[in-house]
Amino acid sequence: MIGRVRGVVVQRAPGTVVLEAAGLGYEIAITPRGLADLPPLGEEAVIHTHLHVREDHQALYGFPSEAERDIFRLLLGASGVGPKLAMAIIATLPPDELRRAVGADDVSALEAVPGVGKRTAQKLILELRPRFDLGEGELPGEGSGLAEVRAALESLGFGVPEIREALRDVSPDAPTEAVLQQALQALGRS
Repeated sequence: MIGRVRGVVVQRAPGTVVLEAAGLGYEIAITPRGLADLPPLGEEAVIHTHLHVREDHQALYGFPSEAERDIFRLLLGASGVGPKLAMAIIATLPPDELRRAVGADDVSALEAVPGVGKRTAQKLILELRPRFDLGEGELPGEGSGLAEVRAALESLGFGVPEIREALRDVSPDAPTEAVLQQALQALGRS
């Protein structure tokens, strides 16, 4: 298994990067956010990786942090989730937002991922909840009601990217009304 690659960035393209290490060029699939975090061409970078092997194909997937790589591996363990869907989930929801969505039963947050519908989102939440080892306050019924806030903002006509940005900085421990108020204030500033 190739768990990490340190090398010089020699090529960048949408969705991939090539790092040269010890004379080898490793082509690594990476999310747009991960690509943006990399240094410019010619500089050294470290990417945490996962080697995915199938009968007819081998692919190296890269992440800027170990946390993202670990979430990727958890996602691959869920039924019906392959590397491309796992990368789409990570590209849409960073690890802390994914944990929050799973803990709050926020189906609409997962529906924002391209290729994930309501049924798939519900199934993912059921499968991921025990794997995430969610602590007290992160389980449904004890959380912040983010799903309700997201639905309310959608009914007001806000788009998914705007809602995600507005909910990024809200306090997850606050009551639903307070979360809605914080989100509306954040949307009003932008």
